[in-house]
Amino acid sequence: MVAHIHVLGGGLAGLSAATRMATQSRRVTLYEAARALGGRARSYYDSQLGSRIDNGNHLILSGNQAVMAYLERIGSKTSLYVSGKPQFPFYDLGTHKQWTLLLSKGRFPFWLFSSSQRIPGVRLKEYATFLKLLRADHTVTVAECLREGNLAHLLLTPLAISALNTPLDKASAQLFASILRQSVIAGGGHCLPLFPQEGLSETFVEPAINFLKFMGAEVREATRVTGCEIAENRIVSLFFSSGERVLVEKNDYVVSTLPPWVAREVFSPHVAGFTAPDEYESILNVHYRLPQELSLCGVLAESRFCGVSGGMVEWIFIRNGIISITVSAANRYINLSQSEVEEKIWGEVKTVLGKGFRLSLPDTPPFARLVWEKRATFAATPHQDTKRPSAKTSLSNLVLAGDWTDTGLPSTIEGAIRSGMRAAEACSV
Repeated sequence: MVAHIHVLGGGLAGLSAATRMATQSRRVTLYEAARALGGRARSYYDSQLGSRIDNGNHLILSGNQAVMAYLERIGSKTSLYVSGKPQFPFYDLGTHKQWTLLLSKGRFPFWLFSSSQRIPGVRLKEYATFLKLLRADHTVTVAECLREGNLAHLLLTPLAISALNTPLDKASAQLFASILRQSVIAGGGHCLPLFPQEGLSETFVEPAINFLKFMGAEVREATRVTGCEIAENRIVSLFFSSGERVLVEKNDYVVSTLPPWVAREVFSPHVAGFTAPDEYESILNVHYRLPQELSLCGVLAESRFCGVSGGMVEWIFIRNGIISITVSAANRYINLSQSEVEEKIWGEVKTVLGKGFRLSLPDTPPFARLVWEKRATFAATPHQDTKRPSAKTSLSNLVLAGDWTDTGLPSTIEGAIRSGMRAAEACSV
């Protein structure tokens, strides 16, 4: 009998696991509690903006191997816009200077010796910070590794906060080092920025759904799991909010890609030593609809985004008449009112794009859509990192996945997709 794989959760971890196992002649059913798949990496039409937007901004790099393998599998790699250069424009709100990091194509960092490519004003000894981060043990925070200077202020701080979504005095240096190893340290060939030409759903979600249906898999939306029945150290049935009970046969597997707080509720009574992160950080995204598209030029036209240091804003993305702003580790701003957030962010956007890139923006902020994801990621602290479980559990047919499991990375698209691939491998053993 062909094994039936029950995948709980239709975010990128679930889609990764389901599409991988659908290629292995497995019977696959994917269950998603919401009415749309994709989790935190999806797109939707905002009627007030009059445009389709992503619910969050994600910077994908050419060195994200799990992402590339996933998109190849579902046939959507060509939907990505690929920047021709490993370049990252920045603007510092403290000095009001714009600069661009242009990495060398190979692994050797020739960019360090070019004043037009490197970070301005960095002393040679500051680069020892990279060694300190790469050698840090599991107890060390990012802040403990940073030296005072422009390397930390202009590059590593905005990069680390966005990658880890955690204040740097609490963030794990080991997790940040894992990001550096597959990006800056690996060389410019691994750092070409990639963006969906249309949206996250059009690149990551809809092609996966079509692929699953083509492979004969069943996709069930608005189907929320609420519990399970255990016998002989394995799951024998799943219960859903509709009252439905689904039997899990002897050779079947259950792959849970549920958020950690849901997985804990459903499985911790049955899984010996169940652990999961239990502290979370928020992400704030603000989308502005412009009356007309901006006429981009130079490095901004090539990159379509820029990083920001010295302010509340960390990244600015520009696409299809929409300016999208990302603020990571946003718990620190939770007490600000919506009007305060909008006023502060628009002021920074006007400064960055106006003074830094000579774009003309209205003084009055256009209509904005604030998307505040309260539990966007687990807090990437050394302590929380120790709570991340491996794929296999004490139950013989339950496998865990999700960017909060032990992927070796912080909560990223690459980590989510990698976890789904590992879950598929665990079901094959």
